[in-house]
Amino acid sequence: MTSPLFAPLSLPNGSTLPNRIAKAAMEENMADPGQLPGAGLRCLYQAWAEGGAGLIITGNVMVDGRALTGPGGVVLEAGTPLAPFVEWARIARHNGAQAWMQINHPGRQVQAAMGGKAWAPSAVALDLGKHSKLFSQPQAMTAADIRETIARFADTAYAAEQAGFSGVEIHAAHGYLVSQFLSPLTNRRDDEWGGSLANRARLLLEIVRAVRARVSPEFCVAVKLNSADFQRGGFSEDDARQVILLLNELPVDLVELSGGSYESPAMQGQTADGRTLAREAYFLEFAKDLAAIARMPLMTTGGIRRREVAEQVIASGVAVAGIATALALAPDLPRRWLANDDHTAQPPQVNWKDKAIAALARMALVKRHLRALGAGVKSSRSYSALFTLIIDQLRTKRLTRRYRRWLQQRA
Repeated sequence: MTSPLFAPLSLPNGSTLPNRIAKAAMEENMADPGQLPGAGLRCLYQAWAEGGAGLIITGNVMVDGRALTGPGGVVLEAGTPLAPFVEWARIARHNGAQAWMQINHPGRQVQAAMGGKAWAPSAVALDLGKHSKLFSQPQAMTAADIRETIARFADTAYAAEQAGFSGVEIHAAHGYLVSQFLSPLTNRRDDEWGGSLANRARLLLEIVRAVRARVSPEFCVAVKLNSADFQRGGFSEDDARQVILLLNELPVDLVELSGGSYESPAMQGQTADGRTLAREAYFLEFAKDLAAIARMPLMTTGGIRRREVAEQVIASGVAVAGIATALALAPDLPRRWLANDDHTAQPPQVNWKDKAIAALARMALVKRHLRALGAGVKSSRSYSALFTLIIDQLRTKRLTRRYRRWLQQRA
């Protein structure tokens, strides 16, 4: 009997996912000079396309070259050369999967060394204890800044469709800009963009409307939303429920549920408010509740690495199982599962006393596996966490110098 993971899924816009497994977005930081996708990203996405996922979501592509989550990030703005993106989309889709570009603005989560713009709803800096100084002091956005940002999301979505992607996913989770507007901890505005949840959600809703107005009806528009921030006083499960109800009134094709931020990295299984997450499918309990009220299909991502857990996600009423880290270690997991091979991929464990540095090391290990795949090396070998973190920090410094030169040339 075929697993429910491999049943097709019809989306609200009439398009179809060939199966219920999605390659969820990961922070790749593998852009070529000019912040463009190149050979490394093409090779990486070829591995995922051949691996059998029905939906492939890119690592976040930035809508504003002045604000990146990392110096190796891809940027797509109005006027960006499309040829590299055309090839990226073609490779991601060549085995029948849909390929969606995740589009994002980091807001205040910008490294100070990069010298870009750290815009935010309010001038509330990141609180990472002794590591806080690594991030820029944010600047509260004006109404004009907000309008510009909405237009940028629409420009990037339009360019993604022109390049051949089959959809976009608007990133409204993980403490990035749209998520900052949603959270009362980071949004302390007293105008139409702050205060009540309806006002705090306004940016997300306006971005969805602007994107949908620029793309064709058959182009997918999805949203990545926190099920909660997992910070006391932050965006809550009830807030997520209310935002889903608001999104029900818009032509949204899928909502992916995740959680957390840089301050509370629940997407890595760690929370700031002391709550314990499931060992796998961290956010499934939240997603099951929200699936009962959502008019669009839901997807949940976070820690899924075994077929039986992915099947539990589908059995619970959630339409799509999103897999990230496990597909960095074993890009062909969906194909193996279809062949009744119950292969699993264990995520890297780093249990250092300094939680922030441990989180950086875990991310560095995943990115090292991504770069290996991008070089055509399909290996599940283990790497030293300490050595990998050192390599990653040196690489980040080199990419930061390159990015700052690019910024200066643009100016």
